[in-house]
Amino acid sequence: MTIQTSVSQSQSAAPSSALKDNKPRLRWACRRGMLELDVLFMPFVEEAYDLLTEKDKVVFERLLEEQDPELFAWFMGHKVCEDEELKTMVQFILNRVKV
Repeated sequence: MTIQTSVSQSQSAAPSSALKDNKPRLRWACRRGMLELDVLFMPFVEEAYDLLTEKDKVVFERLLEEQDPELFAWFMGHKVCEDEELKTMVQFILNRVKV
């Protein structure tokens, strides 16, 4: 299962964090200060992260670097993320929840 839209080549570099290929650190990064975000991220990382393409994993890891208020606003539909890759990842995660 991969995100259907392509991610840009400009963001294909490794994320600044040490999350890549380190599931315990990734799980820790998914634990947020808001329950609403925890219930989105925790199941996603357990059930879908390993199925993402390498590029999409980088995008997800970039998403985790964002601040909780921004993430909350994007996931609740109060704001639209201007970064196309992050916006696509947000929508992908939301679509998984709706299924």
